[in-house]
Amino acid sequence: MKTLKNIFLIGIIGIAMLIQGCEEDNINNPKENQGILPSRFKVDIPSSLSKNTTGTVGEKSAEESEADTLTGNEIYAHLNTFIAVGEGASEIVEDIILAIALYDIDEPMSLSFQSDDDNRVKNLVVIEEAEYSERTWEFMLTITDAESENEPDGGRALQIFWNRNPIEGIALLKPYNIDRQHDREWLDAIFRIEYSEAGTGDYETYMIVEIAGLPLPDPRLEPFAMNSLKMYVGKDDDRVDVFGNSDHPNAKFFTERTGFSWSFVAAGFDEQNIAVAEVGLPPSSLDEDDRDVLLKEYSIKNVLTEEVNEWFYDNFGIHPDSTELAAYLRNADAPGFFDEEGFIKGGTLPGDEYTELIGQTNNLSPFNPKEVNELLIEFN
Repeated sequence: MKTLKNIFLIGIIGIAMLIQGCEEDNINNPKENQGILPSRFKVDIPSSLSKNTTGTVGEKSAEESEADTLTGNEIYAHLNTFIAVGEGASEIVEDIILAIALYDIDEPMSLSFQSDDDNRVKNLVVIEEAEYSERTWEFMLTITDAESENEPDGGRALQIFWNRNPIEGIALLKPYNIDRQHDREWLDAIFRIEYSEAGTGDYETYMIVEIAGLPLPDPRLEPFAMNSLKMYVGKDDDRVDVFGNSDHPNAKFFTERTGFSWSFVAAGFDEQNIAVAEVGLPPSSLDEDDRDVLLKEYSIKNVLTEEVNEWFYDNFGIHPDSTELAAYLRNADAPGFFDEEGFIKGGTLPGDEYTELIGQTNNLSPFNPKEVNELLIEFN
């Protein structure tokens, strides 16, 4: 499956084709020539949470090998992937805005260009004052696939609604209308990224990433494929809080039980690059938003313990030795602790520097799994 950044690289390249007539100083200093476009559209997440540790999945220390222990990186690999996907989606928006900024857009305008990738004409329009999500925005930018503007989705490939002071906005992207030649399987996929520097009672800046309608491949080949995702990222001074869910309707572990929501909360310090996370695996269809249910009753350790016990009994007629099972799942103890190298340990405090982060994660809760499973995103 393509990475999110690769999906929209095609759209960025198509937009960049129109930049050839821009002045050289704009190309060298795009951040200084944003015009009316927002100069930022994402919250940076500490690498202790977003770093991809999947390269170490399955590798065990000598101590873990002797105890036949499921490693922390195996348990939390999807957490890193989840956060990296959400952060990547917001980076795509910033990349597109940066490319568009080279037009010196300082007022409403419209233009057309032919994509170098699907050879289809795309239309770009910028207008003042637009309504979306029960708000009036200062500006709206829309890119459409010209030949499909009469279709139900209006051929919309990208829409950005934003205000300039403070910077806040919502971006929506549809890969299929950006490149119909290479992204045909992404027919129903839509991304929504909300960003704000307006401040809330808890955060100075925040972003919300939502992804719906992702294509599900053959579950025999990719049983853990993601159908939808919703992630909230809030930054307050040096602390970044992240929580959300991803929906995996075909996922299964040891038994034939399918359909899980990867539900988590996490908090990290940017400068120290340390983080704490807690993960639950409730059913995808669970209509519940209570933190204790999502992260305690369906904690990753409880779910995996039940799965292993059931599988062992079904296959051997007895339950596994409880001591051996506890050793196998010891890294699943909540919460999980991370630094710049990835997972450190689970359940036991590594140092006092993590104490505040533990308290913060206790104030966070994932979204309702059923709502993320049924997530619907619509253009204006």
